[in-house]
Amino acid sequence: MSVLAALIRRDLLLALRQGTGAGTALGFFLTVMVLLPLGIGPDQALLQRIAPGALWIALLLSVLLSSDRIFQADYEDGSLELMTMGPAALEIVVTMKGLAHWLTTGLPLAIAAPLLGFLLNLDPALIGPLVVAMGLGSVALSLLASLGAAVTVGIRRGGLLVALLILPLYVPVVIFGVAASSGIGGLDIATPSLLILAAIALVALVTVPFAAAAALRAYMH
Repeated sequence: MSVLAALIRRDLLLALRQGTGAGTALGFFLTVMVLLPLGIGPDQALLQRIAPGALWIALLLSVLLSSDRIFQADYEDGSLELMTMGPAALEIVVTMKGLAHWLTTGLPLAIAAPLLGFLLNLDPALIGPLVVAMGLGSVALSLLASLGAAVTVGIRRGGLLVALLILPLYVPVVIFGVAASSGIGGLDIATPSLLILAAIALVALVTVPFAAAAALRAYMH
């Protein structure tokens, strides 16, 4: 447990010092939310109708923007090879790396989404379901991003390839995330979609570490 805690602490400190992952994702998210109303126009009803979907698309793209750095820095400085030979199983290491990515990117975006949503005239009744849905969905997004990052770890500028590999897996998350975030009436109305989102996150938590660890082992050996 001390090794895993040290791994998460290391990734969090690197993210805070470098600012490349979370800072870029938040900056991109903010840019989309500011420019979208300017491009669509002053139609408040239209903005309110598309707000949940626009927030989810911005979240997805922001997570993808920082996904290629999950393992790339460790690969470049040799830390990844040491992790494969360390005392912790590589599957657990992958899980911790995905968790660190969620803490530095997915969770801040999920918290900031309702505030930035007011730029799109987001209905206040949707704030509760939106926060819960994005909190659950961003877990799955970060875990799936770690899978794409593991597959492309040795490829320079592999961000586009990560997007092509992972986007099909993101489709169910976005579909049920938008469904949970669009129903006015509180959490009761959104509960079925939220349960499906939670199930997707749990499936990703169980399966992604093994797939990503296998990809890393195949590349390192």
